[in-house]
Amino acid sequence: MRGVNAWVGLAAGWLGAGGLGAAELTVNEDFSGDPAGRGWRIFGEAALFHWDAGGGRLAVTWDSSQSNSYFYLPLGRTLRKADEFELSFTVRLSAVQLGSTPGKPYTFEIAVGLLNLTAATRPDFLRGTGFNSPNLLEWDYFPDSGFGATVAATLISEQHQWATSFNSPLPLETDVEYRFRLVFTPEDRRLRATMEAGNSLTPLQDVQLKDGFDDFSLDTLAVMSYSDAGQDPQFAGSIRAEGVVDDLWLEVRPPAIQEFHGALEQGAWRATFIGRADFDYTLEASDDLRAWTAVAGPIPGTGTVQSLTDPRPMAARAFYRLRAARR
Repeated sequence: MRGVNAWVGLAAGWLGAGGLGAAELTVNEDFSGDPAGRGWRIFGEAALFHWDAGGGRLAVTWDSSQSNSYFYLPLGRTLRKADEFELSFTVRLSAVQLGSTPGKPYTFEIAVGLLNLTAATRPDFLRGTGFNSPNLLEWDYFPDSGFGATVAATLISEQHQWATSFNSPLPLETDVEYRFRLVFTPEDRRLRATMEAGNSLTPLQDVQLKDGFDDFSLDTLAVMSYSDAGQDPQFAGSIRAEGVVDDLWLEVRPPAIQEFHGALEQGAWRATFIGRADFDYTLEASDDLRAWTAVAGPIPGTGTVQSLTDPRPMAARAFYRLRAARR
């Protein structure tokens, strides 16, 4: 088990906290039909993105000599670090050229992930500077320019705090399909990533948010072709890469505790809630909000309404919390 989500209630009265969190959101894009009909749009250089109707996939040119350009889908909601979500997709590269912009011979990234559309479409949003690109969660690939090809998972906050993992050397071969999976779990503030090619599954280094890492604000799923503008001239890189992206999947999972209510029933305190099937739930009690004792459970979540009741005689004063622990 890992992680804890807790809700605290006072048994000497009544506690209700219904409607916790937003409903689950799922995006499943396999490009079997025209993505424009499902809300996908293009910002920037439209020629960099092309729906391959015959192949049922998205053809992409990542060209850093062009302005910031995105093939994107607004989510209709904002993801923050209190949310749990998973992103996966496939990438197949057919050609990669570094140093495609004169005077910028080193590596530069290609990316797929989540962004804040308002921030990412500002003229001063520059991914290559290291401090002008807030609100990102992305998969990045930096081909080798002498320091080793690198696959990275990256989170950048609203206040431009960084958390990233660099997996190197890890080159992506051309004409090979790779599936990448990124999962963010809020209880441990961790982004996990894997890479799969054929029957080979490669765990990538986790990205751990440190204490004090501020929030992020992500409202758009995107394939990103970033401009190489703004870099330090001593280390400036550039890229032109061609390939396809397919089978984009985004799932925003519901909170571990939903529709929570606490109340006295026949002299006993009862917690009613909807739990998730991948969590176990325990009712805990305290008389001072410092020391806590399990009084009911653990029980597995069912995805339906369930309850836990303190079987002990009612105390003059008691506090309760419902603990959710991921299996």
